[in-house]
Amino acid sequence: MAKEHSHNCNHDHHHHGSAHVHPVTNNLKVAFFLNLLFTIIEFIGGALTNSVAILADAVNDLGDTFAIGSALFLENYSQKGRSKNFSFGFKRFSPLSALINSVILLVGSIIIVYESVPRLLNPEPVQSEGMLYLAILGVLMNGAAVLRLKSGGDSINQRTVMLHLMEDALGWIAVLIGSGIMLLTDWVIIDPILSIGIALFILWNAFKNLRKVSMIFLQATPENLDVESIRQTLCSLNEITGIHDIHLWTMDGQYHILSVHLVVKEDKRLNELADLRVKVRRLLNEYHINHITIQFEVAGEKCTLETH
Repeated sequence: MAKEHSHNCNHDHHHHGSAHVHPVTNNLKVAFFLNLLFTIIEFIGGALTNSVAILADAVNDLGDTFAIGSALFLENYSQKGRSKNFSFGFKRFSPLSALINSVILLVGSIIIVYESVPRLLNPEPVQSEGMLYLAILGVLMNGAAVLRLKSGGDSINQRTVMLHLMEDALGWIAVLIGSGIMLLTDWVIIDPILSIGIALFILWNAFKNLRKVSMIFLQATPENLDVESIRQTLCSLNEITGIHDIHLWTMDGQYHILSVHLVVKEDKRLNELADLRVKVRRLLNEYHINHITIQFEVAGEKCTLETH
């Protein structure tokens, strides 16, 4: 019995090259500074318009700024190469940040609902014109940040931060609509109604994102890959008579890992196993698995699909 490891050395070296600037990191930097700048504007504008809603949104955006800052740090950290203590590298730090930010989203949305319900019973007058101007600026700045994040990469960390900014942009759209209506009708109750609706929307999306992140930490099979299909593909090789101990998981939702025991018809030389390994890798190219570990064993005559 011989053991072969295939671990995409060239791919790893390119991905972690010191000259390579990860687009996700650049996008998060832009989002961070846009959010920080507008948070300061919100606090000033909220005080000038005497709007509790805008001050509450400023507090929420301040939390988002800290969330994006942590995402930026951990996303950048996740691009480091492997070390003695982290043999697969630091990719898991990206979903760690997504997990933290998802929790912040949940808590923040619950606080928004909690603060909005009393305003349904006792609406408070605000300076609607000032709110309108701030809302226009808020939509433009948060919208620009969302579009920047949407334009590059598919990191789960980036998707979570984009959800933060979508929450802010939708919140400002609600303020824009609400302030416009209040200017015409003085129906100040519209503001808390819109706030609760947006918070519930964010809660739903945050729960979905939290579930995806949790599946990564629980080492579930990546949702876009099918273990049974991989088994059938490997069994199409005449040299393979059995497959077992097949394990498939992902580090961050993008970097996938497979380990598998392959049973061959007869004891083979190392060069023959190397050729078979190349065939296996070629067959698995369509699945976009980044790290493959293969163990060859000698056993029966028929290809089986047993798992342990």
